[in-house]
Amino acid sequence: MTTPFIDMHKLLLDFVTPERISLYVRIILIFVIGFPLVRFARGLTGRLIKEKLSVQSEMLIKRVVYYLGILIIFVSILNELGFKLSALLGAAGVLGIAIGFASQTSFSNIISGIFLISEKPFAVGDIIQIGNTVGYVLSVDLLSIKVRTFDYRFVRIPNENMIKAEIINLTKFENRRVNLNILVSYKDNLNKVLELLRDIAGREPLALKEPEATVQIDSFADSGVSIMFGVWGLTENFIPLKTALLLKVKERFEQEKIEIPFPHITIANIEDKPLPVKLNNQKNGIDV
Repeated sequence: MTTPFIDMHKLLLDFVTPERISLYVRIILIFVIGFPLVRFARGLTGRLIKEKLSVQSEMLIKRVVYYLGILIIFVSILNELGFKLSALLGAAGVLGIAIGFASQTSFSNIISGIFLISEKPFAVGDIIQIGNTVGYVLSVDLLSIKVRTFDYRFVRIPNENMIKAEIINLTKFENRRVNLNILVSYKDNLNKVLELLRDIAGREPLALKEPEATVQIDSFADSGVSIMFGVWGLTENFIPLKTALLLKVKERFEQEKIEIPFPHITIANIEDKPLPVKLNNQKNGIDV
């Protein structure tokens, strides 16, 4: 019984031919030159449009340039390997139709993303509120937006939901008003309270002088009189200004003996008769 002999030298010569070496060199060159060229094109595009478009539009165009370059590299490699471009386009058309039926939601997100970018209700870096989610906008893409909450949670919201939802842009304008509902007792002098709040707003360094603070009686609540106290400040100082106002109101109210009431219930005996009271103290299964 003879063992078949494999001529490795002949097999290697048959495999490593000048044509194949040339093919491998061309593919390596496409990789080595193509990817740095795509990155350069993306960076150059960003520099050309940086001052002309919004941040989200710039990000979108740079990504389109990058993925288009990657597609050109991929098609070039397939062409070197002998795949016919016409056959690839035909297969891509059939595949595109199949994917189109299977990804109607993605298409809807892309259309919604285009509307969001053109309408510009917010920009990258803005603080927005969608439902119960509040955070910084990290990016606006064709399929979704990315938001980072204040406690550093990453939230991805599909663009289709963004179009249908109510969006509150908390940093759209330079100035923002801090609105506080101050509750005071019915027995306190309301004119004195209003003047005190105006004085607090005038002395606060983070508060703007113009527009003036809004101090007005809002309503008669169950436990006291509700006063609307609105103070304007820079949007970037919203949280420090709100904290400072709350601390100052608490401090000045204590100094001026102004009561901040809390909900309480008064039980009245209308018939002026002793209220029946029954104490149940179970001990060893017997009511005492």
